[in-house]
Amino acid sequence: MELSRRQHAALVAICDTFSPGLDGLPPASEAGVPEAVVGAFERHPRKHELQEILRLLSVWEHAARPPRRFSSLPLAAREEVLRSWRDSSLERKRSAYKVLRKAVLHHYFGLPGPARSSLGYPGALERAAAALPFEPERAQGELLVDCDVCVVGSGAGGGTAAGVLAAAGLDVAVLEAGEAAAFSGEEIDSLQRLYLEGGASATEDQSLDFLGGWCLGGGTTVNWTTALRTPDDVRDEWAAHGVPAFAADEFVRSLDAVEKRLEVNGEHSTASGRDLVLERGAEALGWHVGAQPRNVRGCDENGVCGYCGFGCALGAKRGTAETWLADAAKAGARVLVGVRAQRVLVERGAAVGVDAGRVQVRARAVVVACGAFHTPALLRRSGLTNAAIGRNLRFHPVTLVVGEFEEPINPWQGTLQARYSEEHARIDAGYGVRYETAPIHPGFFGAGLQWDGARESLELAKRYPYLAPVFPLVRDRDAGEVVVGRDGEPSARYRLSPYDVRHLRAGFVGAARILEAAGAIRIVSTHARPVSWKPGERGVGQFLAEADARGWEPNRVLYASAHVMGTARMGGSPAGSACDPMGETWEVSRLVICDGSTFPTASGVNPMISIAAVAHLNASALATRLA
Repeated sequence: MELSRRQHAALVAICDTFSPGLDGLPPASEAGVPEAVVGAFERHPRKHELQEILRLLSVWEHAARPPRRFSSLPLAAREEVLRSWRDSSLERKRSAYKVLRKAVLHHYFGLPGPARSSLGYPGALERAAAALPFEPERAQGELLVDCDVCVVGSGAGGGTAAGVLAAAGLDVAVLEAGEAAAFSGEEIDSLQRLYLEGGASATEDQSLDFLGGWCLGGGTTVNWTTALRTPDDVRDEWAAHGVPAFAADEFVRSLDAVEKRLEVNGEHSTASGRDLVLERGAEALGWHVGAQPRNVRGCDENGVCGYCGFGCALGAKRGTAETWLADAAKAGARVLVGVRAQRVLVERGAAVGVDAGRVQVRARAVVVACGAFHTPALLRRSGLTNAAIGRNLRFHPVTLVVGEFEEPINPWQGTLQARYSEEHARIDAGYGVRYETAPIHPGFFGAGLQWDGARESLELAKRYPYLAPVFPLVRDRDAGEVVVGRDGEPSARYRLSPYDVRHLRAGFVGAARILEAAGAIRIVSTHARPVSWKPGERGVGQFLAEADARGWEPNRVLYASAHVMGTARMGGSPAGSACDPMGETWEVSRLVICDGSTFPTASGVNPMISIAAVAHLNASALATRLA
């Protein structure tokens, strides 16, 4: 993608306003940020959204009041222009500001160089990657595959389904759009190679950022190894949607099977510095705190563990590539990478294969497990019209609350997630928040870094090693939707409802209280216009009041997610669900969904085990039918 001279000049001026090069650091334009931002734009799959960004850059010089051009203004005046967009009553302006700030600061602090080094971050983890237990296949030229079952996707759902079906004696072919990428301890490189849209995915209005795996093993390759069973009350709620198996021993057997194969255990939960903050604060308050079960074996926990969002350097993470897919390959399954399914082939009302461009698959049945963002898009491209497809989108939205401590926390380091609290998990009828922590590397830190001017932002960035994030994870009751454009690409429309915002506000206060009780000397919200609180000077009620004054509307505060669910849900009737109680679509026989899109409602806990158990349940039923 080539910018016009006007567009390039505008981008450089914007980058050097967010990061002008203070305290001896280079300005963003000298650190390669404009070029990196253009590269990120080039990878964006929804071209109409990219065109909006380009149009904005074309007119940006006139974003300031005439007659002066933006690039000719002194730094203070340019900062004021950016703040006016940040605080605008117009959602489109706030959205544009968010895109620009996120892109610039993500690359300024995430790229190797003086800015990243100034944070105290040790840099990329230099370590050879652990070998996979099998060799995936790359299609060379045109390829026709005949099999019993074609599985689209290789993550928690697709990988599990492939293992179950191959173990039943069926001939299986797995198509994975991403690559079998080797581990790299370099953050931005890893995001670009292993994550959906390079880790830059967001809802249509940019108000919620979300992550997904885009590689062999999907989310199980890059997630934080939190391995929690579907809660019993959630299973009962799902059963009430017309899927009685969720409340029966049948689903318990699937949960047991996937926990065993993924080697879930409680022996690798040594707390990181972040987790110790959560534990110390919760215990001081007398609140629940527990150790997270994890799907790892031989993990060194507080050595290289914090880098495992980029894949596991030790091979300790028991994702699907190391377990179910390896089992499937050993049983004769073909696992193809770099192959993106375009549509499911349907004849006489039944799935008979997959069109993946140069790869064509003929099969007796098709399993779709593209994740709850891309599964509805594949179904729509395949001609399915059920109204439930794409609806009922849940995210488990979070907002970060950050505590600053006198001692180093090193938030990039240590066990990915070793502690959690369910103190407020059931505020109302099974809905509420869980408290967790997250490993924060410089690119993610920059993407969420509050900005009230270059000096203020840099001063907060300098405290990076002393910061500990705690977030409330909301079990969202109310839903958005995934819509599919004319180009066949999905986009997410989602806003927190007033009901879910009430729970998020309660969790915001809870996270602040945890950090206060743990000894934080300052607590900062992730509002676009930041709120800072020094415990002891005033109460948490005033902190919340100031946060309320900043607002909870789109792009007034950071919202993020790594859990996408519910867009092709199972149920008892085609009137409100896309799939029947065995995961088969109501419209097309032998087309079975095996991922988080099947969830009737949000799982309320990190969903990897729930996804794998649903896949085990549905794939087992399909294997029986095909036999």
